[in-house]
Amino acid sequence: MPRSGGRSTTERCSFCDKSKLEVEKLIQGGRPGIYICNTCVEICHSIIDESNAPESAPPLFIEEIPTPRRIVGELDEYIIAQGQAKKVLSVAVHNHYKRLILEDEGTAEARVEKSNMLLVGPTGCGKTALARAMATLLDVPFAIGDATTLTEAGYVGEDVENLILKLVQNADYNIERAEQGIIFVDEIDKVGRATANVSITRDVSGEGVQQSLLKLIEGTVANVPPQGGRKHPEQQYLQVDTSNILFICGGTFTGLEDIIANRVGRKQIGFNPTWDSHTAENIEARKKIMKELQVEDLVQFGMIPELLGRLPVITTLSPLDEGDLVRVLQEPRDALVKQYTELFRLNGTKLRFTAKALRDLAGLAIHRGTGARGLRSILEEVMLDVLYELPEHKDELLEFLVNSDVVRHRTFSKGKKVFRKKNKDKKADKRESA
Repeated sequence: MPRSGGRSTTERCSFCDKSKLEVEKLIQGGRPGIYICNTCVEICHSIIDESNAPESAPPLFIEEIPTPRRIVGELDEYIIAQGQAKKVLSVAVHNHYKRLILEDEGTAEARVEKSNMLLVGPTGCGKTALARAMATLLDVPFAIGDATTLTEAGYVGEDVENLILKLVQNADYNIERAEQGIIFVDEIDKVGRATANVSITRDVSGEGVQQSLLKLIEGTVANVPPQGGRKHPEQQYLQVDTSNILFICGGTFTGLEDIIANRVGRKQIGFNPTWDSHTAENIEARKKIMKELQVEDLVQFGMIPELLGRLPVITTLSPLDEGDLVRVLQEPRDALVKQYTELFRLNGTKLRFTAKALRDLAGLAIHRGTGARGLRSILEEVMLDVLYELPEHKDELLEFLVNSDVVRHRTFSKGKKVFRKKNKDKKADKRESA
């Protein structure tokens, strides 16, 4: 008798609707008229196997992990001085990516923790440059975030998850690659507690931010808004595992010297320096006192112990003295002197700096307290007028000399002979020999 709808009474698979004549075997279900064929059974079995299979670890995107010695050698091409900080950083980063290899191979006998870092040093000593150079060397995604823009979730400002978003964007939205990147959180000292006492009010941009960073730095699956901004229920989030993201935090920690000095006793320093004074004696005193840094000093400054526990590698960077800044001007791969020399070369003009001029430039940076970061702005001031006039004299000027008078008084705009024109008498320049 035909079934309703005119279909045949021949048994059929309830999944693929094939008749028993089209399959090898048809299995009857618990209710009359319910069947499943052998083909559908095999498909269901494979689906179950796939769902029960353990998730494979994401591929390691670093082809070769350089040795600490090689890392320091590469960093020397970008960063002047800071030998101890480079050594600490290179070992921590090398071990961090070794840890990823162990997890990728699944051969680790013990779980290796992350080597997140805290860099403590004055403005312009190379904290950000070190982190950026490290990411360039390893060819991993890198993102910089400013802790002063962050607030606790639910308040006006940026969520801490926006740090992860910057990393994902720099990885071209390749989540697995972003999960092996480096995030540098600058100005971390600005979110310290104002006092060591617990406040009865909410500190949404200080201790609240430190609390929000805890799970992110330790490792969690963060829900990241793909377009940035605050979170909204209707948004679809990107899920990023931060367990293998290396966090490097940096800060100037102004006033930390006094905390250390009070603990160790100022007599050990030899005199009572004024830390914001930039004399050679005070720079040496700061280098000496910062070597005594301990975690308890940072807690007294206002950092919560839970956050410091997640930043196990702490190192200090020394302020740069005059000799260091002169080297910064000349030696790194992208040194400022090399950059300006290239600009003049494109105009057909040779650029030369005297040794005294370089020392004067370094002295100005020390006086302003800006470190290496301020050298660019000082050079822009010194070179402004000549760079304004230079394109009008293309191929006319043979050489431009930057001497001490140019740095101190901008005298080239007052008719001093710091230009050597082509087809003119080329006498040897004896203005300054030092």
